[in-house]
Amino acid sequence: MPANEDTSNDETSLRMKHERADSSAESSWRKMSEERPRANSSSLTLNLPGLVNGTEERQRAEKRDFRSMPRRDAHEKLFRDFFELVLQRAVFQSTSGKDRVVEWVDPYDLRSVVDLSLPAEGVSHEELLTLTRDIIKYSVKTGHPHFVNQLFSSLDPYGLLGQWLTDALNPSVYTYEVSPVFSLMEEDVLREMRAIIGWQGGEGLFCPGGSMANGYAINLARHHRYPNLKQSGLSQMPRLVVFTSEDAHYSVKKLAAFLGIGYDNVYLVKVDSRGKMMVSDLETQIAQAVKEGAAPLMVSATAGTTVIGAFDPLREIAEVCKKHGLWFHVDAAWGGGALVSGTYRDLLDGIQFADSVTWNPHKLLAAPQQCSTLLLRHEGLLQAAHGCGASYLFQNDKFYDASFDCGDRHVQCGRRADVIKFWYMWKAKGMRGFEAHVDHLFALSRHFTDLIRIRDGWHLLVEPECINVCFRYIPPSKRHLAGQELEQALHKIAPIIKERMVRAGTMLITYQTLRNMPNFFRLVLQNSGLTEVDMKFFVEEIERLAMDL
Repeated sequence: MPANEDTSNDETSLRMKHERADSSAESSWRKMSEERPRANSSSLTLNLPGLVNGTEERQRAEKRDFRSMPRRDAHEKLFRDFFELVLQRAVFQSTSGKDRVVEWVDPYDLRSVVDLSLPAEGVSHEELLTLTRDIIKYSVKTGHPHFVNQLFSSLDPYGLLGQWLTDALNPSVYTYEVSPVFSLMEEDVLREMRAIIGWQGGEGLFCPGGSMANGYAINLARHHRYPNLKQSGLSQMPRLVVFTSEDAHYSVKKLAAFLGIGYDNVYLVKVDSRGKMMVSDLETQIAQAVKEGAAPLMVSATAGTTVIGAFDPLREIAEVCKKHGLWFHVDAAWGGGALVSGTYRDLLDGIQFADSVTWNPHKLLAAPQQCSTLLLRHEGLLQAAHGCGASYLFQNDKFYDASFDCGDRHVQCGRRADVIKFWYMWKAKGMRGFEAHVDHLFALSRHFTDLIRIRDGWHLLVEPECINVCFRYIPPSKRHLAGQELEQALHKIAPIIKERMVRAGTMLITYQTLRNMPNFFRLVLQNSGLTEVDMKFFVEEIERLAMDL
């Protein structure tokens, strides 16, 4: 339709049509409400003979109310008390930095301080609120400024609103008829994410985590090459080989095994001193697989490795994949957020040539858990690979355009609307807000790096490329050591420092080994509420915890 064409009459007609339908529906609903028996506290007590009056009656009625429907007379006070408790303690207090990151209790003792038992008779609302306080108290405060332990942290206020709305509406995003708003919302968000990558078309889906997104990519690569596999199974398949770097996320191996390809057929390509996949070794391993009589299937490159935060040379890997006819997947679960930054998006140069991309907004962009996507440059492949056409969901004679029913493209059936929290964040902050968030995190990471670079006892493992900062701290008493003796000492020191910080509750940061290197720490940031003061705290607190080691 031409942009200047007058559509006011059409819009008025459509609005009047909807108003008439709404009026008819309102009348029908009102009649049904009048006819439906009211389920209230008094009717409940009639069904429970022997109850005494007063508080005991109310508490016992609360315990035995099995009906899955909120009632204002029975639940409004509970809701308000609960949300006030969560708002004050789990939201504002937990993220203020004034409390501990965690009130540590050993696993064998935790059941003695939090009642996790499942009773035959339900507990009262007051007891539920007490349990809520205990759960908050003894849970890790991942929104705390000093939680820098994993590739997720912080508590985004807009994302939290979306999360709450998701649970209140309790949708399942498989058909437009049961999830109209969220079906279109997913479509729009996924389209914008693909455009950020540099694609004009394609398709995508929300997944239950980046691991499953990588698994989808492997399965789609296989279906793209061998479309008959869906019907005939694995019996006639050649030995397929997947290539990924030795520093890639373990999900590539795990999902390859899940899909019947097997650990042994995931070839780990060597990385250089910065943790990047070596293209020369990739070529060598592809040639070796062919020599063995295997069928090279795909390369899974990484944009932001889990530990070091390295970005594989995507443009060069794309050329190798094109040369050998391989599916090119990029696991950008962690580093994908850098695409929203004009300053840092070049770290992912070449991602536009990928066949598929994993990108988790719950990581670098700090959306609430979980929010993961798989994005495809191809169209129609999801339905071809996964579609089963269940007649009780995906009828072909619906009264609306059934192409908006996205559920058959997924392996899942029932599925949360993980899109809402990210959409709320995007609406509230805009792309400029996301860019400022990412740029601030990179700046803090560089500031922390500069702090430890010139400080006695600190050793930077590799110059940071992403936000990850990998380092070791050598206590004063160990600085005379060298070589293997020092490495053995440091390997033992890191777990001791970690135990002390967890028991003190002052901060959480992870340590790990990598490629047979002794233990080292990794700082990662997603909370853009942090400042340079926090970076200084991390340095000084690690020094304090290791003072006598």
